[in-house]
Amino acid sequence: MSGSGHSELTHLINARQLPAEAVIVEANEAERAALTQRFSLGSVGSLRAEISLEPEGKAVRASGTLKAKIVQICAVSAEEFPANINEVLDFRFVAQSDAAALDHAAEGADIEVELSGDDCDEIYFTGDTFDLGEAVAQSLGLAIDPYAEGPDADAARKAAGIAKEGEQDGPLAAMLAGLKRD
Repeated sequence: MSGSGHSELTHLINARQLPAEAVIVEANEAERAALTQRFSLGSVGSLRAEISLEPEGKAVRASGTLKAKIVQICAVSAEEFPANINEVLDFRFVAQSDAAALDHAAEGADIEVELSGDDCDEIYFTGDTFDLGEAVAQSLGLAIDPYAEGPDADAARKAAGIAKEGEQDGPLAAMLAGLKRD
């Protein structure tokens, strides 16, 4: 995730004056339309994130939830269908100068970093502010299933003569099935 460039969902936070209460990032109609374009969706009906911010040294830990109602386009039939996104958010915003210092300290040293399942994404920023909205937008993009299938996917496959995996018939089907078991 990068902190540069234009975002469809900008919500700047001053890293030196963190709000005590959870931050709500809610996309308005224009932002939802822009996110629809960015992620090639049918629409974004709603998007709301609730995020708590805590200082961690010179970094800021952001954790919370993202909920969105979207309309996706079926990967098979190209028809639109509704989908709900409900994601746990967990990132750390790290000042670029601190990241550069860490990189410099690591030069010439063999440092092994072990990541665990609860390690969060790190997002680098410059200056005193970071864009919480862009982090939420990128999280939405990552939560969207690019191969999602709508309710008419099987009918579209049959109409196109495409068999679903495991349902192939024909002289080679038995041989292929035998190969898959090996």
